[in-house]
Order: sequence, then structure tokens, then C-alpha cells
Amino acid sequence: MQETGFGPSRRPSLFSHSDLGKVSTLSDANTSERTAGGIIGKVAGQAKETAGELLGDDRLAREGRLQQAQSDADVEAAQRRAGAEQADAQARLVREREETRAEAARLRTEVAERERAQRIEADEQQRKAQASEQAQAEKRRAEQDRQAQVRQAEQQTEQAEQERLAAAQREIQLEREARAAEARAEKIDPEETA
Repeated sequence: MQETGFGPSRRPSLFSHSDLGKVSTLSDANTSERTAGGIIGKVAGQAKETAGELLGDDRLAREGRLQQAQSDADVEAAQRRAGAEQADAQARLVREREETRAEAARLRTEVAERERAQRIEADEQQRKAQASEQAQAEKRRAEQDRQAQVRQAEQQTEQAEQERLAAAQREIQLEREARAAEARAEKIDPEETA
């Protein structure tokens, strides 16, 4: 077998034997630290897995596979979080729309109630104004009737006074005529009157 620098059971490597220690040292140094997640972690895991397979380092390859699995889980968790956040956002939006609709309905009801109250108040004011106007009209009619009755009473009083004066004048006239008749009669026959 030709000496290639590789052991009989190992696959050819891109790294020389002197690099093997460096890779495992880097790998050992990285295992104590948290591995990167997401796409970068997946790429790093694939690189570790490939390097481990090329170097025949099962631990490095396994670490790469674990990092890929962790990255996949991180991506899936991030997707679930994003989906949950989107669902929450949609639920919030639906809730806000419902609250907005409810608020709009409440405001419409409040406005309708206010308008109804204003109409009732306006109707009440109009009814009061009409009642006041009607009362004023009745008061004016009553005053006109009273004044008419006063005028009629005054006319009747004046007429009665005129009739009394006319009767008194007739009585005076009759008395004068009676005196004149007596005076004439006395001149004609003075003895009959004595």
C-alpha cells in the first residue's frame, strides 16, 4: 500500500495530520460555547459534519448534525413564533375591528339618543310655545269680551241715564204744563180753584 499519509481505514482528507489537532481543538473550544442557530448555524453544522466525516472525527460530525438539528429546530421555532405572532396580530386586528364596530355602534346609538332627546325637547318647547300662544289668545279674547261687556254696561248705564233724564224732563214739562193749565183755569174761573 502506498503511503499517502492517511491511515488505512480513513478517507482522504483536505486537512493534513498537523491540521487535525487544530480542528479538534477548535471543535472542543466551540462545544463549550453556544452554537449559532438559524441559517448560519445550519451552514456551520453542515461544515462541521463534512469536516468530521472528512477527518473521520465522529464527534465533530455528530456535533455538526446536532447543530443542524438545533438550527432546524430554531428555524421551526422562529417560524412557529412568527406564525403565532401573526395569528396574535390578526386576532388583535379582529378584536380591534370588533371594538371599533362596537364603539361605532355605541356612538351611533348615543347620537340617535341625543337626537331623539333633542327632538323631544324641541317638541316640548313647541308644545309649550303653542300652549302659551293659545293661553295668550284666550286671555286676549277674554279681555276683549270683558271690555265689550264694560262698553255694553257703560252704554246701558248711559242709555238708562238718558232715559231717566228724558223722563225727568217730561215730568218737569208735564208739571209746567199742569201749572200753566191751572193758571189758565184760575184766570177763567177763580172761584173753582179756591
